[in-house]
Formats: sequence, C-alpha cells, structure tokens
Amino acid sequence: MVVPLDLVKCRIQVNPDKYKSVVNGFKVTLAEDGMKGLAKGWAPTFFGYSLQGLCKFGLYEVFKVYYSDMIGEENSYVYRTWLYLAASASAEFFADIALSPMESAKVRIQTQPGFVGTLREALPVIYKAEGMNGFYKSLVPLWMRQIPYTMMKFACFEKTIELLYRYVVPKPRDQCTKGEQLVVTFAAGYIAGVFCAIVSHPADTVVSKLNQEKGASAADVARKLGFMGMWKGLVPRIVMIGTLTAAQWFIYDAVKVWLALPRPPPPEMPESLKKKLQAQGKL
Repeated sequence: MVVPLDLVKCRIQVNPDKYKSVVNGFKVTLAEDGMKGLAKGWAPTFFGYSLQGLCKFGLYEVFKVYYSDMIGEENSYVYRTWLYLAASASAEFFADIALSPMESAKVRIQTQPGFVGTLREALPVIYKAEGMNGFYKSLVPLWMRQIPYTMMKFACFEKTIELLYRYVVPKPRDQCTKGEQLVVTFAAGYIAGVFCAIVSHPADTVVSKLNQEKGASAADVARKLGFMGMWKGLVPRIVMIGTLTAAQWFIYDAVKVWLALPRPPPPEMPESLKKKLQAQGKL
C-alpha cells in the first residue's frame, strides 16, 4: 500500500534536483516508468518489513515482560514509559539486523538508474559487488533511524492509548466494543506514527543516500547533505509512516482479537503502591 509513496520519498531524498516535490515525484516517475514503476521495490519492502515486524512486535512483548520481572510490579508502573523505551529499543536492535539486507536492496532498486528491477536479481548483484558489507553497511545508520523511531512508536502509542481512554473515550475500555477499541488503536497508532517520522527522518535520509552511493560513510553523506538536506521528503514520510504505523497497530490488535489473545488494559496502579502512597498521604 505504501510502496509508491516510499519510492517517491526515497527519490526526493537522493535526487532533489530531479524530484522536487511529492506531486512532481509522482509525475516524473509515471512519465519515465509508467504505473508499473510505482511498484519498484515492493518485494524487499514486503519481506524486509515482515521480518522486521515479526522481530519488533514479538520481541517487544518478550522484553517488556522480562524487564518488568527484573524491576518488579511497582517500578514497572512508576517507570512504565522507561520500560516501554527499553523494551522497544532492545527489540528493534535485533529487528534491524533482519531488515538491513532487504532495505539495502530496496533503496538500490528504487533510486539507482540502470540497477536491476527485482529482489531476486538484486541480492546476487549486491553480494558480487560488495560482499556481505553491501547488505550491512547501512546497519548503524539504520539503528540510528529505527531505534529512536521504534522507541517513539511504542512509548507514544502506549501513552496515547492511556490518555485517550482517560480523557477522550467516554467509557472505560472494558465497556467498549471490540470495534470501538480498534478505532482507538488506529487513532493512537497514527498519532505515534507522526512523531516517529519526525524523530527518525534525518537518519532515514542518510540511509537512502548511503545505499545509493558506493564507498561513502554515514558521516560523509551527512556532511554532504547538510542540515536542511536531511529533512528532504519529510511530508510524504509523515503521511507514509503515520498510515503505516496506524495500520500496523490496527492489524496487530485485530489479530489479537481474532485469535482471542489477551489484550492488556491501560496500566493501573498496583494495590501495594496505592497503600504505600495512602499511608504517606500522597494519594
């Protein structure tokens, strides 16, 4: 669904003189490659982000439980935002290792003129030219992009869900229908996605440019782009990431509903902590 917008965003980032805006980017791409050209890079996007999503969402749940057990129930509530940040950062570290080869292929297919057009052709070409480094040379900037992005994505989502049920939704979550809960999930996901896009955009531009230029380092690319250059393509990325993040959370929550998996409610203060605060006159 988001591949055409992602393709235009990447082209704006690596060649702003040719692709001057989102509308212009679509016009130029359609004129040169036709409708088929808008789907370039769909396969590495599909496989790469499927692998990344599997690791990200799955390991987030694992690390959240693991870290919560380490610090105890009361600290897990008091420092819950830090818990979300730590669990999501840990999950994304491993998720990016799975994503990096596909991201490398995707950016080359979408931005390098004359490069092969399919994932099946791209992987051996990259390996032959650069070895394993070709797949992982952008891993560090990928971590720089994705770890802050994912920390914002999960922490902002969890906090937004909490605030929506507290101040916006007129009834408690357990009294909402499954459909109403999924609408809240989508809204919180979109809000989280907007913040994610802004926080991670400069590193995203560096990743796109790095995979386009052979032999360049992340620092070289950042210097060449300059501060303003690293913000190219922000608007389409906000739309893309907002939609993508909302869709991811919606699908994730919908699958939980469909499989009758437990869906944890917004966090509530443990009884033991309530009693301590009441004894201290703070509650």
